[in-house]
Amino acid sequence: MSTENEGTEVPPAPSAPPVPVDTPAVSAQAPHGGSAPTAPIPAVPHGAPGASEHASAPAGAPAYASTGAGHGADPYGQGADPYAQSTGAQGSAPEAGWPPPPPATPSYADGGSGTGGWGSSYQQPAPKPKNGRGGLVAAILVAALVAGGVGGGIGYGLAKNNDDSTGSTTVSAPSTSGQVKRASGTVANVAATALPSTVTIEAQSTSGEGGTGTGFVFDTQGHILTNNHVVAEAVDGGKLSATFPNGKKYDAEVVGHAQGYDVAVIKLKNAPSGELKPLTLGNSDQVAVGDSTIAIGAPFGLSNTVTTGIISAKNRPVASSDGSASSKASYMSALQTDASINPGNSGGPLLDASGAVIGINSAIQSSSSGGLGGSGQSGSIGLGFAIPINQAKNVAQQLIKNGKPVYAKIGASVSLEEGTSGAKITEQGASGAAAVESGGPAAKAGLKPGDVITKLDDMVIDSGPTLIGEIWTHKPGDTVKLTYTRDGKTRTTDVTLASREGDS
Repeated sequence: MSTENEGTEVPPAPSAPPVPVDTPAVSAQAPHGGSAPTAPIPAVPHGAPGASEHASAPAGAPAYASTGAGHGADPYGQGADPYAQSTGAQGSAPEAGWPPPPPATPSYADGGSGTGGWGSSYQQPAPKPKNGRGGLVAAILVAALVAGGVGGGIGYGLAKNNDDSTGSTTVSAPSTSGQVKRASGTVANVAATALPSTVTIEAQSTSGEGGTGTGFVFDTQGHILTNNHVVAEAVDGGKLSATFPNGKKYDAEVVGHAQGYDVAVIKLKNAPSGELKPLTLGNSDQVAVGDSTIAIGAPFGLSNTVTTGIISAKNRPVASSDGSASSKASYMSALQTDASINPGNSGGPLLDASGAVIGINSAIQSSSSGGLGGSGQSGSIGLGFAIPINQAKNVAQQLIKNGKPVYAKIGASVSLEEGTSGAKITEQGASGAAAVESGGPAAKAGLKPGDVITKLDDMVIDSGPTLIGEIWTHKPGDTVKLTYTRDGKTRTTDVTLASREGDS
């Protein structure tokens, strides 16, 4: 299935106190005015394989924030999957090289539903009219003041009546009660601990397009972990900044980004010495369905928003992109959560009950209708997808060390079509290349065009995107057991994964 990234097009909106946000909330990829890095995942076109969070597309299951119609539709188009062999095919022809074909109309949770990929692009907004958002805020403020006035009047009346009577039942808290203490492990305590290390990211391209997303402190050197689609607009000479809940804002630069993983690392310029507190990283492999989750982000530009839920599924195959013809797809074996995640949440931390990071919020499944107040942006329907932190941590370390991502591969091009009951190795790779790379892992293991891979270790493989996501949870050099069918017979073989560096 395919899903949208959590970044959506949103007019610049002031971030929720205490952090002001001057730029419009944009999707993680913030390409076109998406307001939040997490973009709703549009439903996958009929016949497309599953998808996941940018737009997630699980094989046969909703992924990348788009379950629904995604199953059975091939968001990437028919053809070989470049990732399985570290090369991919686009259209009906198998491809053996990067980039992989983009999923059909899926977008990051930062773009609208169907209207913008990882974040719809936008032009710098003109000054807001007095009757714009400010008017709405003013109206709400007036209503609040009126309600307060009425409440005060009623309170005075009751107090007066009580003073005149001898049987008042009003009980006041003792003045020595002090501040309320929130135990460790409560949502309030976790939020209070994690919020100071979470930032709202504003990315802007040289042409003025951009968006808003989320990120969190990765180490004391000033590195911030987020989604690739959140900072994509600022990669080539654009502007990038990160604002903390206390209002402190820092310029930043992209250290490295991985399109395929949808992970990026940025670094604060003039980072404060001794003040940064990295969030504790958990173990996403030990997460269980039903575990509590806490998500932090800037949905629709409302910075420092905290929502809660549970882990509703694990290993959800998700594939996403901004839906444009030139975009490259991202794949993940995602953690699925029902915590409310909206455009702008992309790149933010998904925490467990102890406050440890277990994932990076990246995509959501959205309804086809979408739209909030006629904005055309989809919101949360309880299907959010996060990149497991174990994988994101490894990618981040690679980016900090080398500036480029490293991908595991089997050296074979697989089809992205549905109905193959697995990942089928195509007859031909991209641009006439061989579907099975000569001397590659698949060739050494005896795999041939036409073989259908149905399992990787104990994980069931029902499509090309699912296989890619699973391969990428491993490191080059790992040995995995592949189960496949050939001529109606089931066989198994061990494959030692090779590597490919970079996104191109």
